[in-house]
Amino acid sequence: MKVAIGSDHAGFGLKERLRQTLVGWGHDVTDLGTDSTTSTDYPLFAAKVARAVSDGAVERGVLVCGTGIGMAIAANRMPKVRAAACVDLFSVRLARGHNDANVLALGARVVGPEHAEALLQEFLATAFEGGRHQRRIDQLSTLAETPEAADAHRS
Repeated sequence: MKVAIGSDHAGFGLKERLRQTLVGWGHDVTDLGTDSTTSTDYPLFAAKVARAVSDGAVERGVLVCGTGIGMAIAANRMPKVRAAACVDLFSVRLARGHNDANVLALGARVVGPEHAEALLQEFLATAFEGGRHQRRIDQLSTLAETPEAADAHRS
C-alpha cells in the first residue's frame, strides 16, 4: 500500500519509528517531514500528507503530533480527506469500517510506540464496510462542496 507519513517536531520520533515499521511491513512510504525535533508548525505537514491523499498519490496517510488532534483538524480541511485522531483499537476499527478514514492521526504524547504500531496495523488492515455507511460518506462529500446541501440529506 502507498502511505504518506508526516509529523511536527513533537511527533518526529514516533513518526520515524512508524515509517520504519511501515517499510518493514512492505509498504511504499513517502515521508513528507518534518526531519527533526526543531519546532515547526503542524498544519504545514498535515497539509502535505492530506494533499497526497486527496490527490490520490497515496492510499492512506499517517500524521503524528503531540495529541493527533491538531493534525486531524488540519488534514480534514482538504477535499476527500477523512482524518481520525485515534487512541484505541475500537476507534480505529470504526474510523475505517464506518467512516472510511483515510488518514490516521496519532499523538506521540498520548500513545506509546508499541500501541501506536498496533493502531497503525489496525488502520491498514480494516476495510471500509460500505452499505449504510457509504450514504454518510457521500453526505460528507456533499458538505465539502456546498454546506447548504446538507439540509437535503436530513432524515
